[in-house]
Amino acid sequence: MTSRLILRPPIAQDFDAFAAMRADADTMSFLGGAVPRSVAWRQFTSQVGAWQISGYSLFSIIERSSGAWLGQVGPWGPDGWPQPEIAYSLRPEFAGQGFAYEAAVAAIDFAVDILKWDKIAHTIHPDNAASIALAQRLGATNHGPTQLPAPVQDSRVDLWMQSAQQWKQRQAVQPGQKKS
Repeated sequence: MTSRLILRPPIAQDFDAFAAMRADADTMSFLGGAVPRSVAWRQFTSQVGAWQISGYSLFSIIERSSGAWLGQVGPWGPDGWPQPEIAYSLRPEFAGQGFAYEAAVAAIDFAVDILKWDKIAHTIHPDNAASIALAQRLGATNHGPTQLPAPVQDSRVDLWMQSAQQWKQRQAVQPGQKKS
């Protein structure tokens, strides 16, 4: 949780907003493309099932003040993925308000502190300027192209990464302080 957001596993009531986001061509342009509701259902239930099987998956991002479903953030590492990652996606009407950054910080803290990940990664299409800017703001650096598994094996993605130690050191530096 953050001051403005609740991060929680997805529930059935999140599906309509999830399906609407997955149907939006602009939002999904770097995330495998827009999909019909029936495919969105399978994606949604896959993520929900990952909580049971892996003990983690994407969180629903809920705005505290309105209860609105803003998008998703969190640890994601399907079989064959190059590196478990912190993934994020936001409904377009909530972009540009700092929600993605706020949610990603909480998700990375969860991955490092609770899941004990030693690396934080993001797989990002090289033309996705907004996602790259967020990864950079989070402290990740580009480690070059990587390969995703089927059925998204033809997706162009770079692996953005930092160590958990780098993340902790970065988080320890408070605003107004200089990094040592």
